[in-house]
Amino acid sequence: MLTVIEQVLTPAEIAEFRRQLAQGDWQDGALSAGARAASVKQNQQLNDHSELARSLSNHLVQRLGNHPLFVSAALPERIYPPKFNRYRDGGHYGTHVDAAVMALDEGRATLRSDLSATLFLTDPDDYAGGELTIETNFGAQQIKLAAGDLVLYPSSSLHRVEPVTRGERVSSFFWVQSLVADGGKRSMLFDLDQSIQGLSATQPADTPDLLRLTGVYHNLLRSWALT
Repeated sequence: MLTVIEQVLTPAEIAEFRRQLAQGDWQDGALSAGARAASVKQNQQLNDHSELARSLSNHLVQRLGNHPLFVSAALPERIYPPKFNRYRDGGHYGTHVDAAVMALDEGRATLRSDLSATLFLTDPDDYAGGELTIETNFGAQQIKLAAGDLVLYPSSSLHRVEPVTRGERVSSFFWVQSLVADGGKRSMLFDLDQSIQGLSATQPADTPDLLRLTGVYHNLLRSWALT
């Protein structure tokens, strides 16, 4: 399931992120890639160990934890600390698939990458190219969103970033280990939760059908979580 989540960050937050990132310690993105990925990766990445990276990452994780659509779609158990990258002067990232298991806390814990996410921090009119191309069961989809918008998609998908031929594309990216590993089950839970939220906006909280649907949702989640 590919999900677009709009306005994760406000315009004021985006402006502040961009102001700080402009002064950041940017490194060759290939330094953080595996052997094969490094051969197709041409971008810059903010130093993950810098105070700036940690500060912006923590702010974003806090924002995501309070975003109802993100929580509904991802059902996050763990979020890999968000990273930041930029593409310019023909920078690109060739077709690849994300690693299935990633180290956290200097190797003391791991994260299973169920979902990948890209949060756009640059308005699409400010650069040419740079589309995130994701291979899906319905063909390739190209994603180029407004600043502050996020796309969430299965980490098992082949994907790439097209060359940036004008301006620069600045983004944050991260991975999610979901409470529900199975994508099909997670998609059904998302549809059910969105229906419940839609009904809740028009029906009293004690409506019998709404209560039953809510019970079904939580019992399915209870049955499928962490399996």
